[in-house]
Amino acid sequence: MLSSAGFFNARARYLKTIMSIKSTIAAIFAAPFVLSSAAFAGPYVNLESNASYPDGDYTGATTDLAIGFEGSTSEGKVAYYIQGGPAFVHSESADDTETEFSGKVGASVAVSDDLSVYGEVSGISNEDSTGDDIVDFGAKFVF
Repeated sequence: MLSSAGFFNARARYLKTIMSIKSTIAAIFAAPFVLSSAAFAGPYVNLESNASYPDGDYTGATTDLAIGFEGSTSEGKVAYYIQGGPAFVHSESADDTETEFSGKVGASVAVSDDLSVYGEVSGISNEDSTGDDIVDFGAKFVF
């Protein structure tokens, strides 16, 4: 039988073991982010979801599952990416989810040490009111 000091000591060892396991799991999941470098060029997977709440009421969401490629020039002044894949578009009014295709192309250019310019063009397949296939485009420009 353990004394109260032995009980607390055994409990502390147990908690230390649990915390050690949690720390190890967290370190494994964080490793790709810690070990990656800014000059890394290669493929990646991006999962992104955007929901719409005009006036506080949910109207729909689009979830993209994209495979992409990113890279930069050897000087590092220009970084770029291209990605594409299925987009799951949910409409609350129809309570339906449609699968579309979405894609993005973007680049960032270092104008100076303190200023960079970023641009992106995106598109997603859709249908117009007559049932014809169309592409809805969007763009971003940030500096």
